[in-house]
Amino acid sequence: METFNYFNYFTEIEEYFWRKRGAHLLVSPLDWAIVETWQKSGIPLAAVLKGIDRAFESYGRSRRAASGRSLKSLAYCVDAVLDAAEEAHEAATGTGPSQNGSRASRGTAEPFTKDELRGYLKRNAEKVLAAGNKHGIDAALAARLGETAKRLEGFESEMGSSDTLDLEDFERRLTVLEEKLLPVLQSSASEELLLNIRRELDRQLAPYRRKMSAEQLAQLERQYTQKRLFESFGVPRLSLFYLT
Repeated sequence: METFNYFNYFTEIEEYFWRKRGAHLLVSPLDWAIVETWQKSGIPLAAVLKGIDRAFESYGRSRRAASGRSLKSLAYCVDAVLDAAEEAHEAATGTGPSQNGSRASRGTAEPFTKDELRGYLKRNAEKVLAAGNKHGIDAALAARLGETAKRLEGFESEMGSSDTLDLEDFERRLTVLEEKLLPVLQSSASEELLLNIRRELDRQLAPYRRKMSAEQLAQLERQYTQKRLFESFGVPRLSLFYLT
């Protein structure tokens, strides 16, 4: 993947999309899920921005644009972003690894201070613990949330004993905690909640479904479902991806 500030990935895309639209609007849960899918697929930031440019150029030539309707969702950009990512991959083939390594190429300044990270972990541990103490939460989910809160508190204490932080490894550990939570949230969710989440996604995807492959739709469904389950149970996302 092209080197970039991984932890500003969403912010960069969000602000670029706003500028292209000419309006500062709240990004929808569907758009969040799309960006998460790109991030987890390792699509370089530059390819995403190039794809957004191309999607807006294409949309500008469409009948919808001529009628005054604006491009409202990143879902319209999915194909263009994937094409740009494939071009970037082909162009990079045979160039060899960076001589300086990804960390050096990102500059010496870390994206977060220790105090910011410590505050983020503390807030998330408190929110996870509060979610586990809610009335009606089943025993298995409450136990998993309690364990997760303890792990976050443990990470916070580990930070104080280390002069430097390997943010990439730290991110991997937080992602593992999220992945362990997801199946418990799914098993604890009611059939009605899961059905409503599926209906929401189908309704939002309806204008764009024909533009996406089965694999793209499956990835997007996973990310959207994960996001909505965490929200529904009041559990914060743990990845440093959400710190900004």
